[in-house]
Amino acid sequence: MKALVIVESIWGNTEQLAREVAVGLGGGHTEVVDAASAPAGIEADVDLVVVAGPTHAFSMSTAATREAARKQGAERIPDRGIREWIEAQPSPGRAIPVATFDTRVVSPRLPGSAARKAMKRLVALGFRPVAHPETFGVHGYSGPLADGEAERARQWGEELARLLPVQ
Repeated sequence: MKALVIVESIWGNTEQLAREVAVGLGGGHTEVVDAASAPAGIEADVDLVVVAGPTHAFSMSTAATREAARKQGAERIPDRGIREWIEAQPSPGRAIPVATFDTRVVSPRLPGSAARKAMKRLVALGFRPVAHPETFGVHGYSGPLADGEAERARQWGEELARLLPVQ
């Protein structure tokens, strides 16, 4: 199986989880790529795309919410997040399996989900969902990850791998 994990991470938490998901995906070839440098268009040999980003203002980040994160002390602000990456995607021409996840603060528990919004837009382009959007918790905006979330991300990657046909 060849998987592509597209990740937007500002504080490093979402990237850490994306790498755990990649471990869980196991055998084959899994590449973790930041959204700012991810390709427009998915190669024909990709069997699964996973898209991950932080929830900002109840949805995917924007240039304004990334700037707000900079003002809160974030130092790794990408030029482009998953919202812009999805907007740049052409229709894949085939129903490429896709999964999405986001990170959110665990307390206070706020509504909204970057993963759900990303999935909705990806399905509209022609991607095929293989799992419900997932959310992983972090303590505060800058983290760290909530207890057990790294392991849960690895297990979720294993579940995704089991959902795909054996190549």
